[in-house]
Amino acid sequence: MTSSTTREREFILTLSCRDTTGIVYAVSGLLYQAGCNIIDSQQFGDVDGDDATGLFFMRVHFLAPPQLADVPTLDRLFAHARSQHGMDARFHAVAQRSRVLLMVSKFGHCLNDLLFRWKSGLLPIDIPAIVSNHADFAELAASYGVPFHHLPLVAGKDAAAKRTQERQVEAIIDAERIDLVVLARYMQILSPEFCQALAGRAINIHHSFLPSFKGARPYAQAHARGVKLIGATAHYVTSDLDEGPIIEQDVARVDHSLSADDLTATGRDVECIVLARAVRWHVEHRVLPNGHKTVVFI
Repeated sequence: MTSSTTREREFILTLSCRDTTGIVYAVSGLLYQAGCNIIDSQQFGDVDGDDATGLFFMRVHFLAPPQLADVPTLDRLFAHARSQHGMDARFHAVAQRSRVLLMVSKFGHCLNDLLFRWKSGLLPIDIPAIVSNHADFAELAASYGVPFHHLPLVAGKDAAAKRTQERQVEAIIDAERIDLVVLARYMQILSPEFCQALAGRAINIHHSFLPSFKGARPYAQAHARGVKLIGATAHYVTSDLDEGPIIEQDVARVDHSLSADDLTATGRDVECIVLARAVRWHVEHRVLPNGHKTVVFI
């Protein structure tokens, strides 16, 4: 059996339900009885603490026998267990790569990093399109062979004009069968309607100075205050600006010897790393929603 043939039979099961005894046994037993081979399994029960949700989470990577190697068949196999435990359970084919739309404005470090990782085979996604409200990165997109859609927004225009532009983005999402939208430093506030349409499938990245240093030139503001740690946060997009469920964060230590430009360069490096991790974990189905938080199996 070739490795490519084996990969066509690999699946990931993600599930959440009320935490109770016997869930791991039920899931592993059902997969065993069906002739599946579990490659990796992780679980977490959120039952401790004042803000616990009382939910159980599980991610199982397994190899299915040929007669079961498609998502609809696995869904039917799992129907009784799903109903019995009230599970939100989903099967994902490992061989099916996520189709990712990248959105960017005038800072291209995250865009360039994601394109490089994708082209180098380091990020298992397909990128069928890039959208920007500026034309700055059309040549970069062309160098990677990715269609570039310039959808400008005129400063000072009303919400209706912005919503019209968002509908153009939604049309691209539908036409390209997009699974995930990545705001790779797309510096526009999304409408509640757009956020709702992208719920659970849009990731944003920003510096971790919020709410201390808002507005323009946050790294210069941080330098003026003599900060010692700078960082970045990747999170799911919601209508609450920059407050969606966090997927990943990281920091870098800085000191008095660094200029504001040095801080900016360091911060952008952290942003690239954090966003790439978040995108990879999402497309590998390692991130499960847990109220206003996430469970991340890595």
